[in-house]
Amino acid sequence: MPKMKSHRGLAKRVKRTGSGQLKRGRAYTSHRFHGKTQKQKRHLRKASLVSKSDYKRIKLMLHK
Repeated sequence: MPKMKSHRGLAKRVKRTGSGQLKRGRAYTSHRFHGKTQKQKRHLRKASLVSKSDYKRIKLMLHK
C-alpha cells in the first residue's frame, strides 16, 4: 500500500509549536481593513492555536 500523503495546502498554513501544539494564522486578514476597528486588526495580527475540536481532523491531514 502506498504512503499516505499529507495535505500540502494545510501543511503550509500550520506550524508545530515547541510543545507540539499547532499554530495557525487568523482569518479575515487579507483585505477590507477599512471596515474593521483598530482593535480587531491588532488582534488579527497575532497567530493562535488550533482549537481542540479541529485538532484531531487536522492531525490526520498532516500525518505527523
